[in-house]
Amino acid sequence: MKKIEAIIKPFKLDEVREALSELGVSGLTVTEVKGFGRQKGHTELYRGAEYVVDFLPKIKLEVVVPADLLDTAVEAIIKAAHTGKIGDGKIFISPVEQVIRIRTGETNETAL
Repeated sequence: MKKIEAIIKPFKLDEVREALSELGVSGLTVTEVKGFGRQKGHTELYRGAEYVVDFLPKIKLEVVVPADLLDTAVEAIIKAAHTGKIGDGKIFISPVEQVIRIRTGETNETAL
């Protein structure tokens, strides 16, 4: 099993969720986060004063998938989240040793 963590633009969340649902991914976790990479933030004008916005709003999406579904899930995220502009995000992949569903005690892929 693999855990996919994707940092994406907030307005792309619905497209990414739909793309993963079409693959049969049944659960995911979404967190509103702030950060910056090469985008570096930007300046805004508020009531005549200019200020720097260092941390930009992003969405962190976490999903655990069976290893055989990893490549198609990653491709679906890339295709759905892509705008071609700076700040599209990043995907991190890590191994998952064990999953346990608390309610039933199911483990590993049956717990997904």
